[in-house]
Amino acid sequence: MKGPYHANPDKTVSFVGNKIFKDIADVGAGKFPADEACKRVKSLKNDPAWGAIARINHRINISANNYFDAIGALFTALPLTTRMISSPGAVYGKEAISYTTDTCPIKIDWFDLPHKAFLSESSQIYLEMALMQEGVNHVYSIYNSFRKEPGDSTHLSEFHHIEYEGKINQEENEKAAWLLVQNMISAILGNNLKDLSYFLSRQDIAALEEIAAGKGKLEKISFKEALNMLYQDTGDTRYNKFTLENCFGAWEEIRLTEIVGSVVAIKEFPLLEVPFYHAAVKGKTPKVADNADFIWPGYREFIGSGQRVKSKAELEEKARIFQLPKDDYQPYIQTRELPGYAPTSRFGLGWERFLQGLLKMPYIWSACQFPRVDTTLKP
Repeated sequence: MKGPYHANPDKTVSFVGNKIFKDIADVGAGKFPADEACKRVKSLKNDPAWGAIARINHRINISANNYFDAIGALFTALPLTTRMISSPGAVYGKEAISYTTDTCPIKIDWFDLPHKAFLSESSQIYLEMALMQEGVNHVYSIYNSFRKEPGDSTHLSEFHHIEYEGKINQEENEKAAWLLVQNMISAILGNNLKDLSYFLSRQDIAALEEIAAGKGKLEKISFKEALNMLYQDTGDTRYNKFTLENCFGAWEEIRLTEIVGSVVAIKEFPLLEVPFYHAAVKGKTPKVADNADFIWPGYREFIGSGQRVKSKAELEEKARIFQLPKDDYQPYIQTRELPGYAPTSRFGLGWERFLQGLLKMPYIWSACQFPRVDTTLKP
């Protein structure tokens, strides 16, 4: 299965084209054009691609809700404002753990309170807290997420997450995430084949049919194995160091899927280079997280997943390392004090990321009717 991108030997990324977009030599050099934002309303009227995207988006929403209903997950209405961000290292622990992959949240004033509030960059912490309700074992949300990241070919500053949290282990969690993907693709193929065909070739659609039928390959490898593959492929010694710092980004994700030839789930990232709530895999040295990132073929990560820290003592130690404000995160830490607390796992799927990879679009704003990036609030 081929995706929208190709990892070039010079570490640039090219767009390989679909039925409506031509090849682009260096897609990473593209910036969201202000004039496109100003013309978006007319484009919605005149370009039939937007109608196809609207119908596919509707199917994603319906099929996701149906899937979660079938597994007993309850939709949970959650706040978009918080003091408990789920990736806080870049804010609170910047000096101590500047090498983490955490992203900066967007700060806002909240009436006359002395401290800033944050716009949610994930529903994860609140979904965990929702599982404290009696008789509730699985929850999910479909919400806006905000990250203070400049827009580029695969990043929006505001996007949508489909997020799940359940009283299951990480292996079961990974299966649940992949089944959601299969169900959504199956529903789109069954109801929106004409819309898919506007963007994709028959060969592309056949590859999606393989995934929907449960025949599509999902290769699981550890982060250490991923680095070894990249070293063998390139001879670049930076991949001999067990770290995400300066050696694992878009090019590496794309290249790994080209080497493997399928969707790749990369597991067991360095424990202190991923968000604080990830549990450690027991018995592994160096310490690694019980997590997995799913990489769409020829594209980027579109699902993040992981097992949560179980014990209060371990969570408090993580809070100390990540320099979390104790008062703000006390409600989250409290969950581990409750009688009968059960460990949970979560996955989050980036809606626009999934759609961009699915339709083989060059830029993420090409798959989003009303894109929000750092340079504009139009339309």
